[in-house]
Amino acid sequence: MNNEEIAQGESVSAEVCVGNELGLHARPAARLAQEAQRFSCDIALVVGGQEVDAKSILDILTLAAAPGCTMTVRATGRDAPLAVQTLQELFSRRFGEEK
Repeated sequence: MNNEEIAQGESVSAEVCVGNELGLHARPAARLAQEAQRFSCDIALVVGGQEVDAKSILDILTLAAAPGCTMTVRATGRDAPLAVQTLQELFSRRFGEEK
C-alpha cells in the first residue's frame, strides 16, 4: 500500500491487547488520546461492535476495556501506518505502568 492509497482513505489496522492490571483506566486512556492527537489521520479503537474515536479520552473510557481485552486500532489517512505503530507500542509497553 502506498502513501497515495492511504491518503485516499485506505485503512491500516492492528490488534492490541490491554496488558495493564487495571485495564484501560483514566491514565492510560489519557496517554492514548494524547498520542493519537499527534497524528492527522482518523484513528479508531474497535472492540466487538463498538467503535470509538481514539483521540477522545471520554470515548476511550466508554469501552471499559478490562485487562486482557483485545481490540483493533484502525487508522485512515496519510500518517496512518506510523499512528498504528506508535499506539501498538504504547499498548505493548502497558502505557509505562509496571502492572
